[in-house]
Amino acid sequence: MSLIDMECSDMSTLGDWDVPPSVQPQPEDYTFDLDTALSSVVSVRTLTPSDAFTAETLGDERLGNGVLISGGLVLTIGYLIVEAQTIWLTFSDGAAVQGHTLGYDQQTGFALVQPLARIDLPTLDLGNASAAEVDDRVVIGAPGGRKCSIAAHVVARQEFAGYWEYVLDKAIFTAPAHPHWGGAPLINTDGQLIGIGSLQLQAEGDDGGDLPLNMSVPTDLLVPILDDMKKLGRADRPVRPWLGLYSADIEGEVVILGLARGGPAELAGVDAGDIVVSVAGTEVLDLADFYRKVWKLGNSGVDVHVTVAREQGPVNLVIKSGDRNTLLKTPSLH
Repeated sequence: MSLIDMECSDMSTLGDWDVPPSVQPQPEDYTFDLDTALSSVVSVRTLTPSDAFTAETLGDERLGNGVLISGGLVLTIGYLIVEAQTIWLTFSDGAAVQGHTLGYDQQTGFALVQPLARIDLPTLDLGNASAAEVDDRVVIGAPGGRKCSIAAHVVARQEFAGYWEYVLDKAIFTAPAHPHWGGAPLINTDGQLIGIGSLQLQAEGDDGGDLPLNMSVPTDLLVPILDDMKKLGRADRPVRPWLGLYSADIEGEVVILGLARGGPAELAGVDAGDIVVSVAGTEVLDLADFYRKVWKLGNSGVDVHVTVAREQGPVNLVIKSGDRNTLLKTPSLH
């Protein structure tokens, strides 16, 4: 049985999900061959050692999506494959093969997987993500074809800051949200790939209620580093300083929510609940500003002088930044 004949819930062993018929894409609404484009979507299932650095936050079994691009490679979102010991790829013709992590870029979040078998299926071309504007129609693809995919539209192009020391200048936000978003390809009206799904978020809808959104990483960020990822397994650029903390904007303040065990911030005495006041003596305005001020200081290993507010008053700390890659298990080639 091919994937396009399966139920959407069959794509996932981690929980059922469904796409209402009213939001499924219809072939007559597009000038490209919708079914051919969606046949490039791949199911990605990974197993990670329970003692891996990311297992505590991401789990040791992960399931999501990917998409075939030029060269027979699978492009997906990095959190699905980071530290993965085993990667299984299931394609639209029903074939299931193992894969190997070819490249991973923490700065953008993209990952490349090399299938360990010859795959003769359609691929998606990279489109111009920077041209995507609010109200543009898009398709969020998923394994299983049309009945598992969503006809959506762009609702925002704006900055996004993630709690894990991550910033995108112009993320792509779409609605309605896909319930199986991780690694999902975002396809424009020319049938080209313009984004890879990363998160589901909540925004306020026009009626005052919650509006679920998907956030996708624009593929324009992949173009400059694609060759590096193929050849080196990473982008050929200096590594940003990593603090090993999880933080968020809360009521106009940057608050530390948690710490990576054994990470630089924990070793420097940062506590959960600390409010970040300044970096290198300069006031922190918001979460993205916090990260950018840290990255501006230099590369991984630079000392980061941070002032935090606590109940007893301000505290000055020096964090010896690190490279989180040194804590990650590297993939083994099968």
